[in-house]
Amino acid sequence: MPRRERPRERILVILHQESSSAGRVGRQLMEAGFDLDIRRPPLGDHLPETLERHAGAVVFGGPMSANDKDEFVRRETDWLSIPLKENRPLLGICLGAQMLVNNLGGRVERHEEGLVEIGWYPLKATEEGKALMQWPQMVYQFHREGFSLPKDATLLATADTYPNQAFRYRENAWGIQFHAELTQMMMHRWVVHGAHRFELPGAQPGRDHLGGRLIWDMYLKRWLHEFLATIFGVQANRKTGN
Repeated sequence: MPRRERPRERILVILHQESSSAGRVGRQLMEAGFDLDIRRPPLGDHLPETLERHAGAVVFGGPMSANDKDEFVRRETDWLSIPLKENRPLLGICLGAQMLVNNLGGRVERHEEGLVEIGWYPLKATEEGKALMQWPQMVYQFHREGFSLPKDATLLATADTYPNQAFRYRENAWGIQFHAELTQMMMHRWVVHGAHRFELPGAQPGRDHLGGRLIWDMYLKRWLHEFLATIFGVQANRKTGN
């Protein structure tokens, strides 16, 4: 009698635009054996009432603010209480991390001097972060707001302009301000469609986004493998391209 294959576990992926992609994060998770259950709340997609049938969730970024009054922003922020209550692995990236902070009673706000992080910027791991893994020295950013450190959260990485860059809340909730998920194609698209933001104070010109990728992206990609393994308990294939 042929042996039945074990069903692949699913990761809930929350995206915020019709054209958005899970990028390198999605690719690595699929290579690690997961299926992706993709939902787009701004387009009316329903979010599950429980994550009992999911191995965890990843909430990605978007051009909107976690402080916007749109119904889906409030609904999605409130929904994060489900993975927190069920203690399921949860990763928030940029907007996703900011929504998580708002859910936990923290603050999401702009820099007091109006500075942004759009381009490649230095990152410094805290002692708690170093105990988990080796962190990249430079990371790719694309944001105009930052977040406070939630109560009872552990700061894992910091930077000069926005000091709260990565944190862990309790056992299974994680938030990062920067972007490790971008493939080369995604970065080209962001540079084209986001060019109007390169004039903001602290932003870098488009040529530095693409030039920096040639220098630092390999280290960021290596870190992402280890980070996803830490969150979801598996190791993706390190031979993955972009």
